Amino acid sequence: MSNPTETLKRTPFHGIHKALNAKIVPFAGYEMPVSYPQGLLAEHKAVRERCGLFDVSHMGEFVIRGDRMVDFITHVTSNDVAALADGQVHYSTILHENGTIVDDCLVYKFADRIVMVVNASNREKDFAHIRRHADAFGCQMADISDDIALLALQGPQAEEILRPFVDIDLGAIKYYWHSWGHVSGMHALISRTGYTGEDGFELYFDPRFAEPIWNLLVGTGKVTPCGLGARDTLRLEMGMALYGNDIDDTVTPLEGNLGWLTKLNKGDFVGREALVKQKEQGLKKKLIGFTVDDGRSIARHGYPVYFGGQPSGTVCSGTMSPSLNIPIGTAYLPTAGTKEGSKLEIEIRGKRVSATVTKPPFYKNASHK
Repeated sequence: MSNPTETLKRTPFHGIHKALNAKIVPFAGYEMPVSYPQGLLAEHKAVRERCGLFDVSHMGEFVIRGDRMVDFITHVTSNDVAALADGQVHYSTILHENGTIVDDCLVYKFADRIVMVVNASNREKDFAHIRRHADAFGCQMADISDDIALLALQGPQAEEILRPFVDIDLGAIKYYWHSWGHVSGMHALISRTGYTGEDGFELYFDPRFAEPIWNLLVGTGKVTPCGLGARDTLRLEMGMALYGNDIDDTVTPLEGNLGWLTKLNKGDFVGREALVKQKEQGLKKKLIGFTVDDGRSIARHGYPVYFGGQPSGTVCSGTMSPSLNIPIGTAYLPTAGTKEGSKLEIEIRGKRVSATVTKPPFYKNASHK
């Protein structure tokens, strides 16, 4: 019988994770660290209070070139790429014609190219979906995912820790902007982005620099290696969506609380007609955040949800918030129940437990003022 892990990919940092005795799990086709010996809570706390380092090299990257690249990516995503300046980044969604979400993504604007960063599990699907429209705009697309190593340095001390090693002014890189630079002489794209709600940077570079850059940062003694577990609790505290849990191809960005990145007035784009129609007719459900009233029962992904005594799907994301020490989560409710303070019930171990609609982010901090 074949070992199922044989088909899994490995990031350029795999040897480091093994050497650090990380707990490795299959994730999006990769062997990824879910946590290190210090544990998820210590990793989460490190990012909120100091600085943590995540290997996110499993993410997919596409590069798009052509005179009409802005028109092209504006057409296949919901946000307005024309509003981006060179050196700027924005969050967006890729949609089906019926308005549901193929994936969420980041769009990086350069003078001569656009780079899209997508979820690892959707990489092939996304590329095929977008590629169908490329010829109409005379653009070229390439999947460069395997040529990129990606680290996320996150936490309030991230800038202070990274500053001595780079040849650019990190203070000049605003939130959701990027710049080319060198990390101890190694060429890298440095962007002030992340998935934790804290200040920090994502570093894109050639995989041959993987070990030197990791060792440089962790070698400061101020950076804690962090796995997927802490990445999930950090993003959920901030109310950041996870594809496959909070959003997927059964919901639209309007239902998934992503209307703010859906620019219906920018001109035609894939899915626009369906979204305009949905907006006119009114939403039937919407993604909400909740806290469990008893303060201790954890509502996990997949647990049944009830509103007004009637079934309302299942919990999308749920955990015990390490920062707040209360159970938090997300679910879809009928629009009548989405007002903050509304009540719902969640079936936890066979018993219905009361919960309250709470507007994310659950955790408030001083980042990005």
